[in-house]
Amino acid sequence: MQIRNSSDWRDAPPFELPVAAAEAVPGDATRCSGCGPTSEPWPREALWVVKHRHPTNPAGFVRFYCADHKPAAKLAPVAAAAPERARRTRAAAGSAAPRKAPAPIIPEREAVLCPDCFVQVPATGVCGMCGARVG
Repeated sequence: MQIRNSSDWRDAPPFELPVAAAEAVPGDATRCSGCGPTSEPWPREALWVVKHRHPTNPAGFVRFYCADHKPAAKLAPVAAAAPERARRTRAAAGSAAPRKAPAPIIPEREAVLCPDCFVQVPATGVCGMCGARVG
């Protein structure tokens, strides 16, 4: 089964970052995911929207939370670690064995068409449609 996405308000919020529900999608009162299904609905002004990552759906899923159950924002790691990692990688690459030369590029065989069928002839030179030998 392949998951198909539709375009609606759930595409707009960033992943794992709480957004005020009244700004994301105004509407009627709804329940907090943390309070449970038996709780009273909250007004949209008191709720937060969080889009979570999903293991099989790249679009993720959205949940509403009250202030008590609102999860902390999960921010991306600081970019300052990237130059340090790149420096270590270059240092390790310099001490490693020398690199191999890249494989030579072999040009593709030019496509040959059958003059009768106008289909591409395989490398054998015999047309697969009419059986004519094309040279």
